[in-house]
Amino acid sequence: MNVSKISNGLLLGLTLLVATSGSAATNSSQNKGSLNIQEPVTVNGTRLAMGNYQLKWEGTGPDVALNIIQSHKIVATVPARLVDLARPGRADGYEIRKEEDGNTLLTSIDFSGKKYQLAVGQDSAATDENTIGSQK
Repeated sequence: MNVSKISNGLLLGLTLLVATSGSAATNSSQNKGSLNIQEPVTVNGTRLAMGNYQLKWEGTGPDVALNIIQSHKIVATVPARLVDLARPGRADGYEIRKEEDGNTLLTSIDFSGKKYQLAVGQDSAATDENTIGSQK
């Protein structure tokens, strides 16, 4: 009888472990994307050159920590917010805001086929954004 209870407890624990690890793998695969910058931009005080970058973010709510990666190295980390969209994005791309001092700030990142975008940095609610850099 004790062996039966222990076996059932182990089976239940193993089932929960498998279900949890499967869910974590799914979530981590959803928390990534790519970005092709077509002109130098600044994000969180870091200047990013033109080129291809990988994105990975961590967090469970709308507020996440976004890592921007190039050549397997994190080149910038910035606060970001996941913003729900009414319909999926039509193309990968990003939005910028030109500052009076000439700097170009990255403000949001769009993903093809996803019903969310990443609003980047502290000033992500700016109204005078320009859509730039659609990727295909």
